[in-house]
Amino acid sequence: QVQLVESGGGLVQVGGSLRLSCAASGRTFSTSAMGWFRQAPGKEREFVVGISWSGVTTYYADSVKGRFTISRDNAKNTMYLQMNSLKPEDTAVYYCAAGPRASYSTATYAHWGQGTQVTVSS
Repeated sequence: QVQLVESGGGLVQVGGSLRLSCAASGRTFSTSAMGWFRQAPGKEREFVVGISWSGVTTYYADSVKGRFTISRDNAKNTMYLQMNSLKPEDTAVYYCAAGPRASYSTATYAHWGQGTQVTVSS
């Protein structure tokens, strides 16, 4: 069982940066693939980025490539999302998720955090 807690969200101006963290409890973090998803009001939850258990392989949505960077520290049971050059369309609740393999699909991930709000003002 993995429990996930996101932090680091907030209000930022266009072009600004934020760093989200996802702290995990449980013994399986280091062997779990992880992902970040986001959900804006009135929209479906969408994939942002995924990372393999080792951190070697990453997958990015086209909308965030070159601006967002995912990383993980298995010794600290923590995953990070560095978000740069933020845009108003990045405004959403951001969720971290854990699963058996990295995937673009929400159905692949068995464990979810409660989410953290990111608001980008123009």
